[in-house]
Amino acid sequence: MSEWQKGNLGEFINLKRGYDLPSKSRVFGEFPIISSSGITDYHNEPKVFEGGVITGRYGTIGQVFYTDKPFHPLNTTLYVQDFKDNNKKFVYYFLKELDWEKFSDKSAVPGINRNDVHQEIVSFPPLPEQQAIASVLSSLDDKIDLLHRQNKTLEQMAETLFRQWFIEEAKEYWEEADLTQLITLKSGFAFKSKDFRQFGENGIIKIKNISNSIIDINNTDYIDNEIAIKILDSFKLNEGNILIAMTGAEIGKLGLIPRTNKKLFLNQRVGILNPKFEGADIIAYLYLKSDIGQDYIGNTATGSAQPNISATGIEKCNFPKIDVDILKEYGKDLKIYFNKIIENLGQIQTLENLRDTLLPKLMSGEIRVQH
Repeated sequence: MSEWQKGNLGEFINLKRGYDLPSKSRVFGEFPIISSSGITDYHNEPKVFEGGVITGRYGTIGQVFYTDKPFHPLNTTLYVQDFKDNNKKFVYYFLKELDWEKFSDKSAVPGINRNDVHQEIVSFPPLPEQQAIASVLSSLDDKIDLLHRQNKTLEQMAETLFRQWFIEEAKEYWEEADLTQLITLKSGFAFKSKDFRQFGENGIIKIKNISNSIIDINNTDYIDNEIAIKILDSFKLNEGNILIAMTGAEIGKLGLIPRTNKKLFLNQRVGILNPKFEGADIIAYLYLKSDIGQDYIGNTATGSAQPNISATGIEKCNFPKIDVDILKEYGKDLKIYFNKIIENLGQIQTLENLRDTLLPKLMSGEIRVQH
């Protein structure tokens, strides 16, 4: 296999600062406007007329984005102006693995200088190997994206049924009740900060682990086995459990535990929706996630700087009183969709683990790819 070339990053690619585009000058169109934190809007005219690679330069630094479309990079970004005949997707993955924090000026609003980045000593493989590496990593990302889109469709189908049953076909004779006919809600265990470890077998799920209706079970804190064996079963988590954030800026955020065999425990200020019958927690999940449910949580939470809602407060969310046999039928129907969602979430996390394990090894040459 061919040898890798070593040199300054600026010998392999050229980074350029993005451009100003005041809000008053923006005209909505099809081309993404990309800031240091990603796509912020769309414009009718691109500044770069083919897809490319962009990273945060000011504010949020080091996040790397790829787009197939022409785009407008804002002045808070750096974009690859010249790939110098290197593979675009390889450059994208290479920059994702770069330690951007080392280039930070450490100011209150951090920034980086592209000239400093250009001086970084790096090694690039020959183009055929770049293409092979990019193909391996892209195939994983494509599968992950497909599963995410499939889950979005499945949840939209479940939400459509939910709206039909409980809103569009709501019965006049339904009395007002609350979610206690569906669930009980239990807050997590009050672990002590001194008990947390960076590695281990027993993961702790906190509010930070809830993101986009998914529970991230990989990037957790851990506790030792001596502590884990003393924790009551009611604080242990299983695949399919539905959790809700009960405090802070993320209050009301919900997520599902993916398919897993990992030992997981629930931290305080995160609640678990315990169903009273099969699928009851899914009905409650869809209701709490709706505008009605989110408005209720926002209006019921106490405290301005740090809003909080109690388990009882969530249980008391208004919900029509419906015959339990009817609710059970609804729950079974919704469970079909969510069983597939939970299975997909498990595959997503497995694929993300594989990609994140391979990425540094491929970029360093520790693992070589035949081309």
